[in-house]
Amino acid sequence: MRKKSKRQIPLIPCWASHQYAEELQAISRILDANPAILEMVLHDLSDNKKTDTGAPGMTAEQVVRCALIKQLEQFSYEKLAFHLADSVSFQTFCRLPWGQPPSVSTLHSNISRIRETTWQAINRVLVRWAQRAGLEAGRQIRIDSTAVETHIHYPLDSALLKDCVHALTRRMEVVNQLVELKFQDHRRRARRRALAILNARGMERKVPLYRDLVKVTRLTYADASRVIDQIVGNPDPRIMAEALELKRLLELTEKVISQTVRRVFQGETVPAEEKVVSIFEEHTDIIRKGQRETTFGHKVFLTVGKSSLVLDCVTLRGNVADSTQVETLLDRQKDLYGRYPRQASLDAGFASKPNLKMAKQDKGIKDVAFAAKAGIKITDMVKSSWVYEKLRRFRAGIEGCISYLKRIFGWDRCDWRGWEHFQRYVHLSVVSYNLLVLARLTL
Repeated sequence: MRKKSKRQIPLIPCWASHQYAEELQAISRILDANPAILEMVLHDLSDNKKTDTGAPGMTAEQVVRCALIKQLEQFSYEKLAFHLADSVSFQTFCRLPWGQPPSVSTLHSNISRIRETTWQAINRVLVRWAQRAGLEAGRQIRIDSTAVETHIHYPLDSALLKDCVHALTRRMEVVNQLVELKFQDHRRRARRRALAILNARGMERKVPLYRDLVKVTRLTYADASRVIDQIVGNPDPRIMAEALELKRLLELTEKVISQTVRRVFQGETVPAEEKVVSIFEEHTDIIRKGQRETTFGHKVFLTVGKSSLVLDCVTLRGNVADSTQVETLLDRQKDLYGRYPRQASLDAGFASKPNLKMAKQDKGIKDVAFAAKAGIKITDMVKSSWVYEKLRRFRAGIEGCISYLKRIFGWDRCDWRGWEHFQRYVHLSVVSYNLLVLARLTL
């Protein structure tokens, strides 16, 4: 049995003796070397409210660092609050007062206020710092695209109709607590019909069930329309907010009923741009790349450097073709570095003769290699077959970067609600990834 230790407990929190703590220290040093980041975040957090009561709140530095821990570890806000209270290293990294961790609501309200444009600007600051530090010159780039899913279930027509009935009824119940209303609850019937459709085999058995489910949805739609007529003009702000939400849901419900009738009863093929795939995340796009499985989310374009640093990230609405974005992505590199790269390697979807001509003749890029030749001669893209194979292998490395973003930084599925928060989630992941890459390069 050991004797009682006489070593004094340190009064100041210290880092744990672990490799991960060393990486956090390196990230902390990079953030300290770029104070402009805090000014950007402070602009988003400032609400111009002056009060002498309540807690002082979180500083911009604490908010940024807590957001990075959340994304690095893929914590929920509940788990983030716990680990900030439990971990000495996390408290030291986030520079929180000892024994005073922020609450769940405080973390959520502050982190969610940082805009996507701010995260993009922060990423540019980090890329320029990497250039000054000699870690990434941006002379050789690789470009690819991927899809990030939104947090929705598979968009079956029956499930969407059931969601409409449930969402409209819930909103009417909330209004009913403020103003007495008369409406009928069809949620149980809608749920049973949707389950029966899921288990039925063959369209001849599903069609009668669909007819009843559409009928139920239309009845709920009519009830909600009458509720809006009753509450319109009510000065209560709570009722006004519920009325706006009901109107939004009614518009989506009408579209869901229409696309179900066209597809199931009339045998039409509804175009992707006309479909509603979720009434909760209505901004969701239908993404299909080649023969791969259809994804429901948004398309993201990545530009990655030789050091595996994400130099640029663009999130777009709609299933835009890769070949239409080449010039935009190259011009963004010119804005970032003040020049175009010397070599560029792109995925097969970007390949076309006009894009090759634009990149080499108009932009002055020396070597441009597409993963698939697409009828283009190797000598037109690069100066030799050896350079072409080298750039092809270089481009393949971006697949590992995308995989790492999906597995570790949550790019497989975004659980933040709304289009604006979707963009914030994507760019926060990029900033977190880049800081970890830079930390490992500097260690």
